[in-house]
Amino acid sequence: MLKRGHIVNTSSPWNHQTPQFRVLSDAQIEKVYHATLECLERTGVNVLNAEARDLLSGAGSRVDGVRVRIPPAVIQDAVASAPESFSLWGRPVGNERRQDTRHKIEVCSPALDQRVVDCVRFGPGPTCTYFLDPDTGERRKSRRGDPGLAALVCDALDNLDYVMGLALIDDCPPELSPVHEFAEMVVSTVKPIIPWAFSLDNVIDIHRIAVAVAGDEASLRDRPFFALFGTFQAPLQHTAEDLANLLWAVERGLPVVYLGGGSAGCTAPITGAGTLVVALAGMLSGLAIFQLKQSGAPVCVGSVPQAMDLRTARPSYGGPEMSLYCAGLSDICRHLRLPFMGTAGASEAKSVDLQAAVECAVQVLLSGLSGATLVHDVGFLDCADIGSLEMLVLNDEIISMTRRILRGIDVSDDALMLDLIDQVGPAGHFLAHRETAARCRQEVWVPRLMDRTAWETWAADGGEASADRIRHRLRFILETHEPSPLPDGALDQIEGVLQAAEARLGGPEDLLSGGSSVL
Repeated sequence: MLKRGHIVNTSSPWNHQTPQFRVLSDAQIEKVYHATLECLERTGVNVLNAEARDLLSGAGSRVDGVRVRIPPAVIQDAVASAPESFSLWGRPVGNERRQDTRHKIEVCSPALDQRVVDCVRFGPGPTCTYFLDPDTGERRKSRRGDPGLAALVCDALDNLDYVMGLALIDDCPPELSPVHEFAEMVVSTVKPIIPWAFSLDNVIDIHRIAVAVAGDEASLRDRPFFALFGTFQAPLQHTAEDLANLLWAVERGLPVVYLGGGSAGCTAPITGAGTLVVALAGMLSGLAIFQLKQSGAPVCVGSVPQAMDLRTARPSYGGPEMSLYCAGLSDICRHLRLPFMGTAGASEAKSVDLQAAVECAVQVLLSGLSGATLVHDVGFLDCADIGSLEMLVLNDEIISMTRRILRGIDVSDDALMLDLIDQVGPAGHFLAHRETAARCRQEVWVPRLMDRTAWETWAADGGEASADRIRHRLRFILETHEPSPLPDGALDQIEGVLQAAEARLGGPEDLLSGGSSVL
Protein backbone atom coordinates (compact mmCIF):
# COMPACT_ATOMS: atom_id res chain seq x y z
CA MET A 1 0.00 0.00 0.00
CA LEU A 2 1.40 3.40 -0.95
CA LYS A 3 1.31 6.08 1.70
CA ARG A 4 0.96 9.80 1.17
CA GLY A 5 3.60 11.44 -0.97
CA HIS A 6 4.68 8.20 -2.64
CA ILE A 7 2.80 8.44 -5.95
CA VAL A 8 5.39 8.01 -8.69
CA ASN A 9 5.31 10.07 -11.88
CA THR A 10 5.74 7.50 -14.64
CA SER A 11 5.78 9.85 -17.63
CA SER A 12 7.86 12.84 -18.62
CA PRO A 13 5.76 15.99 -19.14
CA TRP A 14 8.05 16.88 -22.02
CA ASN A 15 7.25 13.69 -23.94
CA HIS A 16 3.71 12.74 -23.05
CA GLN A 17 0.81 14.76 -21.64
CA THR A 18 -2.46 12.97 -20.99
CA PRO A 19 -5.53 14.96 -22.05
CA GLN A 20 -7.46 15.99 -18.94
CA PHE A 21 -10.78 17.63 -18.17
CA ARG A 22 -11.18 19.89 -15.15
CA VAL A 23 -14.40 21.43 -13.93
CA LEU A 24 -13.08 23.35 -10.93
CA SER A 25 -10.12 25.67 -10.58
CA ASP A 26 -7.83 25.35 -7.55
CA ALA A 27 -9.58 28.32 -5.95
CA GLN A 28 -13.02 26.75 -6.54
CA ILE A 29 -11.85 23.43 -5.10
CA GLU A 30 -10.70 25.18 -1.92
CA LYS A 31 -13.99 27.08 -1.70
CA VAL A 32 -16.14 23.92 -1.99
CA TYR A 33 -13.89 22.02 0.43
CA HIS A 34 -14.01 24.72 3.09
CA ALA A 35 -17.77 25.12 2.61
CA THR A 36 -18.06 21.38 3.24
CA LEU A 37 -16.00 21.64 6.43
CA GLU A 38 -18.30 24.45 7.58
CA CYS A 39 -21.37 22.36 6.74
CA LEU A 40 -20.08 19.41 8.76
CA GLU A 41 -19.28 21.59 11.76
CA ARG A 42 -22.42 23.76 11.66
CA THR A 43 -25.11 21.43 10.28
CA GLY A 44 -23.52 18.04 10.87
CA VAL A 45 -24.70 14.63 9.74
CA ASN A 46 -27.04 12.00 11.11
CA VAL A 47 -25.01 8.97 12.19
CA LEU A 48 -27.38 6.10 12.98
CA ASN A 49 -24.64 3.70 14.12
CA ALA A 50 -23.71 3.90 17.81
CA GLU A 51 -20.11 2.75 17.36
CA ALA A 52 -19.53 5.39 14.69
CA ARG A 53 -21.00 8.09 16.93
CA ASP A 54 -18.68 7.01 19.75
CA LEU A 55 -15.67 7.18 17.44
CA LEU A 56 -16.56 10.68 16.33
CA SER A 57 -17.36 11.81 19.86
CA GLY A 58 -14.03 10.53 21.11
CA ALA A 59 -12.28 12.61 18.44
CA GLY A 60 -13.98 15.82 19.58
CA SER A 61 -17.22 15.91 17.59
CA ARG A 62 -20.42 17.21 19.22
CA VAL A 63 -23.12 14.54 19.47
CA ASP A 64 -26.78 15.44 19.93
CA GLY A 65 -28.85 12.27 19.67
CA VAL A 66 -27.96 10.89 16.24
CA ARG A 67 -26.84 14.28 14.91
CA VAL A 68 -23.07 14.68 14.92
CA ARG A 69 -21.29 17.97 14.23
CA ILE A 70 -17.72 17.33 13.18
CA PRO A 71 -14.92 19.90 13.59
CA PRO A 72 -12.60 20.50 10.62
CA ALA A 73 -9.60 18.95 12.36
CA VAL A 74 -11.30 15.53 12.44
CA ILE A 75 -11.86 15.63 8.69
CA GLN A 76 -8.38 16.97 7.98
CA ASP A 77 -6.81 14.23 10.10
CA ALA A 78 -8.84 11.60 8.27
CA VAL A 79 -7.74 12.91 4.88
CA ALA A 80 -4.11 12.90 6.04
CA SER A 81 -4.26 9.31 7.34
CA ALA A 82 -6.14 7.75 4.41
CA PRO A 83 -3.87 6.02 1.87
CA GLU A 84 -3.96 7.60 -1.56
CA SER A 85 -3.46 4.18 -3.13
CA PHE A 86 -4.28 0.54 -2.47
CA SER A 87 -4.33 -2.62 -4.57
CA LEU A 88 -7.13 -4.94 -5.62
CA TRP A 89 -5.86 -8.23 -6.99
CA GLY A 90 -7.27 -10.77 -9.38
CA ARG A 91 -8.68 -13.73 -7.50
CA PRO A 92 -6.48 -16.81 -6.88
CA VAL A 93 -6.41 -19.41 -9.65
CA GLY A 94 -5.79 -23.16 -9.53
CA ASN A 95 -4.61 -25.40 -6.72
CA GLU A 96 -1.52 -23.31 -6.05
CA ARG A 97 -3.87 -20.36 -5.45
CA ARG A 98 -1.74 -18.35 -7.84
CA GLN A 99 -2.82 -14.72 -7.72
CA ASP A 100 -3.94 -13.40 -11.10
CA THR A 101 -1.60 -10.42 -11.44
CA ARG A 102 -2.85 -9.57 -14.95
CA HIS A 103 -5.97 -8.07 -13.43
CA LYS A 104 -4.46 -6.37 -10.40
CA ILE A 105 -5.54 -2.73 -10.25
CA GLU A 106 -4.21 0.19 -8.28
CA VAL A 107 -7.03 2.18 -6.72
CA CYS A 108 -5.27 5.51 -6.58
CA SER A 109 -5.86 9.21 -6.86
CA PRO A 110 -3.69 10.31 -9.79
CA ALA A 111 -1.27 13.14 -9.17
CA LEU A 112 -1.74 16.17 -11.37
CA ASP A 113 1.32 15.23 -13.43
CA GLN A 114 0.44 11.53 -13.71
CA ARG A 115 -1.21 9.92 -16.72
CA VAL A 116 -4.86 9.35 -15.84
CA VAL A 117 -5.05 6.51 -18.37
CA ASP A 118 -3.06 4.44 -15.87
CA CYS A 119 -5.48 5.18 -13.00
CA VAL A 120 -9.07 5.12 -14.35
CA ARG A 121 -10.81 1.74 -14.00
CA PHE A 122 -14.28 0.82 -15.26
CA GLY A 123 -16.82 -1.72 -14.06
CA PRO A 124 -20.57 -2.43 -13.81
CA GLY A 125 -22.92 -1.32 -11.07
CA PRO A 126 -25.05 -3.33 -8.60
CA THR A 127 -28.68 -3.99 -7.67
CA CYS A 128 -30.71 -3.55 -10.85
CA THR A 129 -34.29 -4.69 -10.17
CA TYR A 130 -34.73 -5.80 -13.79
CA PHE A 131 -32.49 -7.51 -16.33
CA LEU A 132 -32.60 -7.71 -20.11
CA ASP A 133 -32.68 -11.43 -20.80
CA PRO A 134 -29.75 -12.22 -23.14
CA ASP A 135 -31.74 -14.94 -24.93
CA THR A 136 -35.13 -13.29 -25.43
CA GLY A 137 -34.37 -9.59 -24.97
CA GLU A 138 -37.31 -9.29 -22.56
CA ARG A 139 -37.24 -7.07 -19.49
CA ARG A 140 -37.73 -9.35 -16.53
CA LYS A 141 -36.98 -9.46 -12.82
CA SER A 142 -33.33 -10.16 -12.03
CA ARG A 143 -32.74 -13.71 -10.90
CA ARG A 144 -30.07 -16.17 -9.85
CA GLY A 145 -27.53 -16.64 -12.59
CA ASP A 146 -27.65 -13.03 -13.80
CA PRO A 147 -24.72 -11.78 -11.65
CA GLY A 148 -22.72 -14.78 -12.83
CA LEU A 149 -23.46 -13.92 -16.46
CA ALA A 150 -22.45 -10.29 -15.86
CA ALA A 151 -19.19 -11.45 -14.28
CA LEU A 152 -18.52 -13.86 -17.15
CA VAL A 153 -19.01 -11.12 -19.76
CA CYS A 154 -16.79 -8.72 -17.80
CA ASP A 155 -14.17 -11.43 -17.52
CA ALA A 156 -14.09 -11.67 -21.33
CA LEU A 157 -14.10 -7.93 -22.08
CA ASP A 158 -10.68 -6.29 -22.11
CA ASN A 159 -11.82 -2.86 -20.93
CA LEU A 160 -13.92 -3.84 -17.92
CA ASP A 161 -11.46 -3.85 -15.02
CA TYR A 162 -13.55 -5.02 -12.07
CA VAL A 163 -16.94 -6.64 -11.50
CA MET A 164 -20.19 -5.74 -9.77
CA GLY A 165 -23.36 -7.81 -10.03
CA LEU A 166 -25.61 -5.68 -12.30
CA ALA A 167 -28.65 -7.41 -10.76
CA LEU A 168 -30.68 -7.63 -7.55
CA ILE A 169 -31.56 -11.31 -7.33
CA ASP A 170 -35.31 -11.77 -6.89
CA ASP A 171 -35.71 -15.56 -6.73
CA CYS A 172 -33.89 -16.29 -3.48
CA PRO A 173 -34.48 -15.12 0.09
CA PRO A 174 -33.87 -11.37 -0.17
CA GLU A 175 -31.67 -11.41 2.91
CA LEU A 176 -29.22 -13.65 1.02
CA SER A 177 -29.20 -11.91 -2.35
CA PRO A 178 -25.75 -10.30 -1.86
CA VAL A 179 -24.19 -13.59 -0.79
CA HIS A 180 -25.54 -15.47 -3.81
CA GLU A 181 -24.35 -12.64 -6.01
CA PHE A 182 -20.79 -12.75 -4.67
CA ALA A 183 -20.67 -16.54 -4.94
CA GLU A 184 -21.70 -16.39 -8.60
CA MET A 185 -19.22 -13.64 -9.41
CA VAL A 186 -16.24 -15.30 -7.74
CA VAL A 187 -16.85 -18.44 -9.80
CA SER A 188 -17.25 -16.56 -13.07
CA THR A 189 -14.37 -14.07 -13.10
CA VAL A 190 -10.76 -13.65 -12.04
CA LYS A 191 -11.07 -9.86 -12.03
CA PRO A 192 -11.43 -7.90 -8.76
CA ILE A 193 -14.95 -7.83 -7.34
CA ILE A 194 -16.87 -5.11 -5.50
CA PRO A 195 -19.76 -6.74 -3.60
CA TRP A 196 -22.34 -5.12 -1.35
CA ALA A 197 -24.29 -6.38 1.66
CA PHE A 198 -27.60 -5.89 3.45
CA SER A 199 -26.32 -7.02 6.83
CA LEU A 200 -23.31 -7.98 8.87
CA ASP A 201 -24.25 -11.64 8.35
CA ASN A 202 -23.92 -11.01 4.60
CA VAL A 203 -20.47 -9.49 5.08
CA ILE A 204 -19.30 -12.41 7.19
CA ASP A 205 -20.58 -14.90 4.60
CA ILE A 206 -18.90 -12.99 1.76
CA HIS A 207 -15.68 -12.94 3.77
CA ARG A 208 -15.90 -16.71 4.35
CA ILE A 209 -16.34 -17.31 0.64
CA ALA A 210 -13.33 -15.12 -0.11
CA VAL A 211 -11.20 -16.90 2.50
CA ALA A 212 -12.17 -20.24 0.96
CA VAL A 213 -10.82 -19.01 -2.37
CA ALA A 214 -7.74 -17.27 -0.94
CA GLY A 215 -6.80 -20.20 1.30
CA ASP A 216 -6.68 -18.34 4.60
CA GLU A 217 -7.55 -14.97 6.11
CA ALA A 218 -3.95 -13.71 6.11
CA SER A 219 -3.62 -14.30 2.36
CA LEU A 220 -6.86 -12.45 1.72
CA ARG A 221 -5.76 -9.51 3.86
CA ASP A 222 -2.38 -9.40 2.12
CA ARG A 223 -3.80 -9.58 -1.40
CA PRO A 224 -7.51 -8.72 -1.31
CA PHE A 225 -9.46 -9.45 -4.48
CA PHE A 226 -12.59 -7.67 -3.32
CA ALA A 227 -13.52 -4.31 -1.78
CA LEU A 228 -16.77 -4.06 0.16
CA PHE A 229 -19.26 -1.51 -1.19
CA GLY A 230 -21.51 0.58 1.05
CA THR A 231 -23.62 3.71 0.69
CA PHE A 232 -24.55 6.81 2.65
CA GLN A 233 -27.88 8.55 2.14
CA ALA A 234 -28.44 12.07 0.86
CA PRO A 235 -28.79 14.47 2.41
CA LEU A 236 -26.26 14.02 5.22
CA GLN A 237 -27.16 10.65 6.71
CA HIS A 238 -25.20 7.47 7.45
CA THR A 239 -27.23 4.31 8.05
CA ALA A 240 -26.53 1.92 10.91
CA GLU A 241 -26.27 -1.16 8.70
CA ASP A 242 -23.91 0.18 6.06
CA LEU A 243 -21.56 1.59 8.67
CA ALA A 244 -21.61 -1.67 10.65
CA ASN A 245 -20.75 -3.63 7.51
CA LEU A 246 -17.85 -1.41 6.50
CA LEU A 247 -16.48 -1.00 10.04
CA TRP A 248 -16.27 -4.80 10.27
CA ALA A 249 -14.34 -4.92 7.00
CA VAL A 250 -12.04 -2.02 7.93
CA GLU A 251 -11.18 -3.71 11.23
CA ARG A 252 -9.91 -6.70 9.22
CA GLY A 253 -7.82 -4.65 6.83
CA LEU A 254 -10.14 -5.08 3.87
CA PRO A 255 -10.61 -2.25 1.35
CA VAL A 256 -13.98 -0.49 1.25
CA VAL A 257 -15.82 1.76 -1.17
CA TYR A 258 -18.22 4.29 0.39
CA LEU A 259 -20.52 6.10 -2.00
CA GLY A 260 -23.66 8.23 -1.88
CA GLY A 261 -25.83 10.23 -4.16
CA GLY A 262 -27.76 13.43 -4.01
CA SER A 263 -30.31 14.49 -6.59
CA ALA A 264 -30.09 18.23 -7.26
CA GLY A 265 -33.43 19.81 -6.42
CA CYS A 266 -34.62 16.83 -4.37
CA THR A 267 -32.09 15.32 -1.95
CA ALA A 268 -29.50 18.01 -2.65
CA PRO A 269 -29.65 21.74 -3.38
CA ILE A 270 -30.64 22.62 -6.94
CA THR A 271 -27.26 24.23 -7.62
CA GLY A 272 -24.25 22.22 -8.69
CA ALA A 273 -22.12 23.75 -5.95
CA GLY A 274 -24.67 22.87 -3.26
CA THR A 275 -24.90 19.33 -4.59
CA LEU A 276 -21.12 19.00 -4.40
CA VAL A 277 -21.16 20.16 -0.76
CA VAL A 278 -23.82 17.62 0.27
CA ALA A 279 -22.03 14.79 -1.55
CA LEU A 280 -18.60 15.70 -0.25
CA ALA A 281 -19.91 16.05 3.31
CA GLY A 282 -21.18 12.48 3.17
CA MET A 283 -17.95 11.22 1.64
CA LEU A 284 -15.61 12.94 4.09
CA SER A 285 -17.62 12.26 7.26
CA GLY A 286 -17.72 8.58 6.27
CA LEU A 287 -13.99 8.62 5.64
CA ALA A 288 -13.45 10.11 9.10
CA ILE A 289 -15.42 7.30 10.74
CA PHE A 290 -13.36 4.62 9.00
CA GLN A 291 -10.02 6.30 9.71
CA LEU A 292 -10.96 6.67 13.38
CA LYS A 293 -11.75 2.96 13.45
CA GLN A 294 -8.47 2.02 11.74
CA SER A 295 -5.94 4.68 10.82
CA GLY A 296 -4.65 4.05 7.31
CA ALA A 297 -7.68 1.99 6.30
CA PRO A 298 -7.89 1.61 2.49
CA VAL A 299 -10.99 3.59 1.48
CA CYS A 300 -12.31 4.81 -1.86
CA VAL A 301 -14.99 7.47 -1.47
CA GLY A 302 -17.52 8.17 -4.19
CA SER A 303 -20.74 9.73 -5.31
CA VAL A 304 -23.46 9.52 -7.97
CA PRO A 305 -24.70 13.12 -7.95
CA GLN A 306 -27.50 13.69 -10.47
CA ALA A 307 -29.95 16.41 -11.31
CA MET A 308 -33.66 15.78 -10.81
CA ASP A 309 -35.54 15.71 -14.11
CA LEU A 310 -37.99 18.61 -13.76
CA ARG A 311 -40.73 16.81 -15.73
CA THR A 312 -40.69 13.43 -13.98
CA ALA A 313 -39.00 14.11 -10.58
CA ARG A 314 -36.75 11.12 -11.33
CA PRO A 315 -32.97 11.34 -11.00
CA SER A 316 -31.47 11.98 -14.42
CA TYR A 317 -28.87 9.25 -14.84
CA GLY A 318 -28.26 10.11 -18.47
CA GLY A 319 -28.07 13.89 -18.07
CA PRO A 320 -24.90 15.94 -18.54
CA GLU A 321 -25.07 17.21 -14.95
CA MET A 322 -24.07 13.83 -13.51
CA SER A 323 -20.86 13.76 -15.55
CA LEU A 324 -20.20 17.40 -14.67
CA TYR A 325 -20.74 16.90 -10.94
CA CYS A 326 -18.71 13.68 -10.88
CA ALA A 327 -15.84 15.44 -12.62
CA GLY A 328 -16.02 18.24 -10.02
CA LEU A 329 -15.82 15.73 -7.17
CA SER A 330 -12.96 13.99 -8.96
CA ASP A 331 -11.14 17.34 -9.05
CA ILE A 332 -11.64 17.75 -5.30
CA CYS A 333 -10.55 14.21 -4.47
CA ARG A 334 -7.46 14.58 -6.62
CA HIS A 335 -6.64 17.75 -4.68
CA LEU A 336 -7.11 15.83 -1.40
CA ARG A 337 -5.23 12.80 -2.79
CA LEU A 338 -8.18 10.46 -2.21
CA PRO A 339 -9.37 7.69 -4.55
CA PHE A 340 -12.81 8.52 -5.98
CA MET A 341 -15.56 6.36 -7.49
CA GLY A 342 -17.75 8.02 -10.11
CA THR A 343 -20.29 6.83 -12.65
CA ALA A 344 -20.45 6.33 -16.42
CA GLY A 345 -21.73 3.92 -19.03
CA ALA A 346 -25.34 4.28 -17.89
CA SER A 347 -28.37 5.54 -19.77
CA GLU A 348 -31.99 6.51 -19.32
CA ALA A 349 -32.81 4.55 -22.50
CA LYS A 350 -34.92 1.41 -22.15
CA SER A 351 -32.87 -0.60 -24.66
CA VAL A 352 -29.42 -0.48 -26.23
CA ASP A 353 -30.24 2.17 -28.80
CA LEU A 354 -28.92 5.48 -30.12
CA GLN A 355 -29.79 7.31 -26.91
CA ALA A 356 -27.85 4.75 -24.89
CA ALA A 357 -24.82 5.08 -27.15
CA VAL A 358 -24.80 8.89 -26.98
CA GLU A 359 -25.23 9.09 -23.21
CA CYS A 360 -22.63 6.40 -22.54
CA ALA A 361 -20.07 7.93 -24.89
CA VAL A 362 -20.31 11.34 -23.21
CA GLN A 363 -20.15 9.85 -19.71
CA VAL A 364 -17.24 7.49 -20.34
CA LEU A 365 -15.16 10.12 -22.10
CA LEU A 366 -15.69 12.75 -19.39
CA SER A 367 -15.07 10.24 -16.60
CA GLY A 368 -11.85 9.17 -18.23
CA LEU A 369 -10.69 12.73 -18.80
CA SER A 370 -11.59 13.71 -15.23
CA GLY A 371 -9.36 11.00 -13.77
CA ALA A 372 -12.02 9.33 -11.62
CA THR A 373 -10.39 6.32 -9.98
CA LEU A 374 -13.17 3.74 -10.20
CA VAL A 375 -16.02 4.32 -12.63
CA HIS A 376 -19.04 2.12 -11.96
CA ASP A 377 -22.60 1.58 -13.22
CA VAL A 378 -21.48 0.49 -16.68
CA GLY A 379 -24.42 -1.48 -18.09
CA PHE A 380 -27.33 0.41 -16.52
CA LEU A 381 -30.53 1.33 -18.36
CA ASP A 382 -33.71 3.14 -17.26
CA CYS A 383 -32.39 5.17 -14.32
CA ALA A 384 -30.31 2.28 -12.91
CA ASP A 385 -33.33 -0.04 -12.91
CA ILE A 386 -32.31 -2.42 -15.73
CA GLY A 387 -29.06 -4.34 -16.11
CA SER A 388 -27.96 -5.16 -19.65
CA LEU A 389 -25.16 -7.43 -20.85
CA GLU A 390 -25.37 -5.81 -24.29
CA MET A 391 -24.63 -2.48 -22.61
CA LEU A 392 -21.44 -4.00 -21.20
CA VAL A 393 -20.35 -4.95 -24.71
CA LEU A 394 -21.22 -1.52 -26.12
CA ASN A 395 -19.36 0.28 -23.33
CA ASP A 396 -16.31 -1.93 -23.72
CA GLU A 397 -15.89 -0.39 -27.18
CA ILE A 398 -16.48 3.15 -25.90
CA ILE A 399 -13.98 2.67 -23.05
CA SER A 400 -11.41 1.31 -25.49
CA MET A 401 -11.78 4.40 -27.68
CA THR A 402 -11.59 6.67 -24.64
CA ARG A 403 -8.39 5.02 -23.44
CA ARG A 404 -6.79 5.72 -26.79
CA ILE A 405 -7.63 9.40 -26.32
CA LEU A 406 -6.25 9.33 -22.77
CA ARG A 407 -2.91 8.03 -24.04
CA GLY A 408 -2.48 11.37 -25.77
CA ILE A 409 0.35 12.08 -28.21
CA ASP A 410 3.95 11.04 -27.57
CA VAL A 411 6.29 13.85 -28.66
CA SER A 412 9.59 12.19 -27.77
CA ASP A 413 12.49 12.50 -30.21
CA ASP A 414 11.79 8.96 -31.39
CA ALA A 415 8.12 9.71 -32.01
CA LEU A 416 8.83 12.91 -33.95
CA MET A 417 10.49 10.71 -36.64
CA LEU A 418 12.54 13.50 -38.19
CA ASP A 419 15.01 11.05 -39.74
CA LEU A 420 12.22 9.11 -41.44
CA ILE A 421 10.57 12.31 -42.67
CA ASP A 422 13.90 13.35 -44.13
CA GLN A 423 14.36 9.95 -45.76
CA VAL A 424 10.91 9.97 -47.39
CA GLY A 425 11.10 13.62 -48.36
CA PRO A 426 8.51 15.72 -50.20
CA ALA A 427 5.83 13.87 -52.23
CA GLY A 428 6.83 10.46 -50.82
CA HIS A 429 4.81 8.04 -48.68
CA PHE A 430 5.34 6.19 -45.42
CA LEU A 431 3.25 3.09 -46.09
CA ALA A 432 6.05 0.69 -46.98
CA HIS A 433 8.46 1.64 -44.21
CA ARG A 434 9.27 -0.74 -41.37
CA GLU A 435 8.62 1.94 -38.74
CA THR A 436 5.05 2.32 -39.99
CA ALA A 437 4.36 -1.41 -39.74
CA ALA A 438 5.99 -1.62 -36.33
CA ARG A 439 3.97 1.20 -34.81
CA CYS A 440 0.65 1.18 -36.63
CA ARG A 441 -1.33 -0.93 -34.14
CA GLN A 442 0.00 1.08 -31.21
CA GLU A 443 -0.74 4.44 -32.79
CA VAL A 444 -4.05 3.81 -34.55
CA TRP A 445 -7.04 2.50 -32.59
CA VAL A 446 -8.85 -0.41 -34.25
CA PRO A 447 -12.51 -1.00 -33.27
CA ARG A 448 -14.05 -4.36 -32.43
CA LEU A 449 -17.67 -3.41 -33.14
CA MET A 450 -17.75 -0.28 -35.26
CA ASP A 451 -17.75 -0.70 -39.04
CA ARG A 452 -15.21 1.19 -41.16
CA THR A 453 -15.54 -0.64 -44.45
CA ALA A 454 -16.89 0.76 -47.70
CA TRP A 455 -20.62 0.42 -48.36
CA GLU A 456 -20.11 -2.36 -50.92
CA THR A 457 -18.00 -4.42 -48.53
CA TRP A 458 -20.44 -3.86 -45.67
CA ALA A 459 -23.41 -4.86 -47.83
CA ALA A 460 -21.63 -7.94 -49.19
CA ASP A 461 -20.88 -9.07 -45.65
CA GLY A 462 -24.56 -8.97 -44.75
CA GLY A 463 -25.09 -5.30 -43.89
CA GLU A 464 -25.18 -5.81 -40.13
CA ALA A 465 -26.32 -2.92 -37.96
CA SER A 466 -24.39 -2.03 -34.83
CA ALA A 467 -27.02 -3.64 -32.59
CA ASP A 468 -26.60 -6.93 -34.45
CA ARG A 469 -22.82 -6.85 -33.99
CA ILE A 470 -23.27 -6.20 -30.26
CA ARG A 471 -25.65 -9.16 -29.92
CA HIS A 472 -23.37 -11.47 -31.90
CA ARG A 473 -20.34 -10.60 -29.79
CA LEU A 474 -22.33 -11.12 -26.59
CA ARG A 475 -23.57 -14.49 -27.81
CA PHE A 476 -20.02 -15.54 -28.74
CA ILE A 477 -18.78 -14.64 -25.24
CA LEU A 478 -21.61 -16.48 -23.48
CA GLU A 479 -21.09 -19.60 -25.61
CA THR A 480 -17.29 -19.79 -25.59
CA HIS A 481 -15.69 -17.92 -22.69
CA GLU A 482 -14.34 -20.01 -19.81
CA PRO A 483 -13.07 -18.22 -16.70
CA SER A 484 -10.00 -19.53 -14.91
CA PRO A 485 -10.80 -22.29 -12.41
CA LEU A 486 -11.15 -21.94 -8.68
CA PRO A 487 -8.73 -23.82 -6.42
CA ASP A 488 -9.80 -27.41 -5.76
CA GLY A 489 -12.27 -27.63 -2.91
CA ALA A 490 -13.19 -23.96 -2.98
CA LEU A 491 -16.53 -24.55 -4.70
CA ASP A 492 -17.56 -27.07 -2.05
CA GLN A 493 -16.70 -24.57 0.67
CA ILE A 494 -18.70 -21.86 -1.10
CA GLU A 495 -21.69 -24.21 -1.27
CA GLY A 496 -21.25 -24.86 2.45
CA VAL A 497 -21.36 -21.14 3.22
CA LEU A 498 -24.54 -20.73 1.18
CA GLN A 499 -26.21 -23.72 2.82
CA ALA A 500 -25.33 -22.47 6.29
CA ALA A 501 -26.71 -19.04 5.42
CA GLU A 502 -29.97 -20.57 4.23
CA ALA A 503 -30.18 -22.72 7.35
CA ARG A 504 -30.06 -19.59 9.52
CA LEU A 505 -33.27 -18.52 7.80
CA GLY A 506 -34.86 -21.92 8.23
CA GLY A 507 -34.88 -22.60 4.47
CA PRO A 508 -33.95 -25.60 2.33
CA GLU A 509 -30.50 -27.13 2.67
CA ASP A 510 -29.67 -27.31 -1.03
CA LEU A 511 -29.28 -23.77 -2.28
CA LEU A 512 -27.50 -24.63 -5.47
CA SER A 513 -30.16 -26.72 -7.15
CA GLY A 514 -32.78 -24.02 -7.38
CA GLY A 515 -32.02 -22.04 -10.48
CA SER A 516 -28.43 -20.78 -10.60
CA SER A 517 -26.95 -21.43 -14.03
CA VAL A 518 -23.45 -20.61 -12.78
CA LEU A 519 -23.00 -22.68 -9.62
